[in-house]
Amino acid sequence: MEIHQARYFLMVCETLNFTRAAERCHVAQPSLTRAIKKLEEEFGGRLFSRERKNTHLTQLGRRVRPHIEQVMEAIETAQTEAESFRSAASPSLRLGVMCTIGPVRLVPFFEELRRTIPGLALTLKEAPGHALVDEMMAGELEIALIGLPHIPERLAAIPLYDERYVVAFPPGHRFEGQTTVASRDLDGEAYLQRSNCEFSDHFDEHGIERAFKVDTIYRSEREEWIQAMIAAGAGCSLMPEFTPMLPGLATRVLVEPEVSRTIKLVTVSGRRHSPTVAAAVRVVRRFPWPGMTAPGQAA
Repeated sequence: MEIHQARYFLMVCETLNFTRAAERCHVAQPSLTRAIKKLEEEFGGRLFSRERKNTHLTQLGRRVRPHIEQVMEAIETAQTEAESFRSAASPSLRLGVMCTIGPVRLVPFFEELRRTIPGLALTLKEAPGHALVDEMMAGELEIALIGLPHIPERLAAIPLYDERYVVAFPPGHRFEGQTTVASRDLDGEAYLQRSNCEFSDHFDEHGIERAFKVDTIYRSEREEWIQAMIAAGAGCSLMPEFTPMLPGLATRVLVEPEVSRTIKLVTVSGRRHSPTVAAAVRVVRRFPWPGMTAPGQAA
């Protein structure tokens, strides 16, 4: 088995589309198809079943995939080490993070990054989601964590985990006696507006009517200020369920409708990654993200 065969095989596993896999590998489709067929000859059976537009792994393909992934990971790790040695510098990663994403579920991932990439210097670039998308499209950023409902087709996205939207409120609020909060219950409530909140984008994406009107008394771009105001009893606010950090905040899941978002790792399709970014993407694909039954599948 040659390295390019393994790379082509894993890209078809990811895309389940020979044409798209060839595009991402920057080769002609016939060349990719021949490489896969040669690999099938070496393994003694078909690795993919192609039924019109439905391409999927065969039982043999599913059995050999984790072993090929381990081989490619070892090769790419060696390449990263060699690149670091040649540059005589510690690897660094500038990771864009949408400013509304809370750190609760990301800290273990950051620790895994540093464990897997020795000496990694990690810098977080926090900004609203659309600003991060613009920076990536302009080539100013290679990799980002984004939770927008729509991401441009040119960007490749790996879903990590889902989180619902909740209503955050101070202790003693009337919502404390409820197991959930319906959107209509917010009508007339004193409300603290998170300026970078993309909640309305999710409503618009799904064509959901907003049947409530709140009394907005405070706005801020800073999540910690909003949370401090809530804890002080100023009012309530909508936010993703893993965003609240300050003690003294109570939350209930928003229902009728229930709204959620998916946090994704985003890169630019077809753009060659630096060794450090490539290593980070590999960590993302194998990391046990909570609640995701099949981590690392491209969206």
